[in-house]
Amino acid sequence: MGFRALPRLLGGLLALTCLAGCESAYYSAMEQVGVHKRDILVDRVDEAADAQEDAKEEFKSALELFTAVVEVPPSDLKDSYETLSDAFEDSEARADLVSERIDAVESVSGALFAEWAEEIEQISNTKLRSASADQRRKSQRQYSELIKAMRRAEGKMQPVLVAFRDQVLFLKHNLNAQAISSLQGELGSIQSDVAVLISDMEASIAKSQAFIEDMELLGGTS
Repeated sequence: MGFRALPRLLGGLLALTCLAGCESAYYSAMEQVGVHKRDILVDRVDEAADAQEDAKEEFKSALELFTAVVEVPPSDLKDSYETLSDAFEDSEARADLVSERIDAVESVSGALFAEWAEEIEQISNTKLRSASADQRRKSQRQYSELIKAMRRAEGKMQPVLVAFRDQVLFLKHNLNAQAISSLQGELGSIQSDVAVLISDMEASIAKSQAFIEDMELLGGTS
C-alpha cells in the first residue's frame, strides 16, 4: 500500500468506527425510553416496504411514459424528452431510498441478533435458554429470507434504470421519427424487466409484512 493511500484508508476506518459508535449510542438512547432493537427493526422493515411500494409505483408510472413516447409526433419529442428525463430521475431517487432503507434494516438486525445471542447465554434455566435459542434461529431464518428478497428486488431496479437512462440519453440527441422507431424496438425488453421487478418487489413486501407480524407477536405488541 502506498503512503498516499494510507490517509484515505484511515479516514474510511474512522468513518466506519464513528458510524458504528453513533448507531450503538442511538440504540442505547432508545432503550432508555423503552424502544428496543426489535421495535426499531420492525419500524425499519416497515419503512423499507413502504419505500419499495413507492418505488414500484414510480417505475410503473415511468414505464407508461416511456411506452407512450412511441406514439408522440416528432414535433412533440422535445417535451417528451423532458418528461422522460424527470421520470428517470424520480425513479432513480426512489431506488436510492430503497437501498438506504434496506441498509438501515441490515444495520439494526445485526445488532439485534448479536444482542439476542449474548442474552441467551445469560439465561440459567436450560429449558428457557433452549426455547429462546430456538426462537432466535427461527426469527433469523425468516429474516435471512426477507433480506434476500429485499436485495433481489433491489438488484432488479438497476437494469431498468440503465434502460431508462439509455432511452433518455438517446432521445436527447435524436428528436426525430427515426428515434421513435429505435425506442419502440427496445420497449419489449424494458417491459419484461419492469414486470420482473414489480413481481420481486411485491414478494419482498409480502415477506416484510409477514416478518413484521411475527416480530410483533414475539414482542407482545399489535
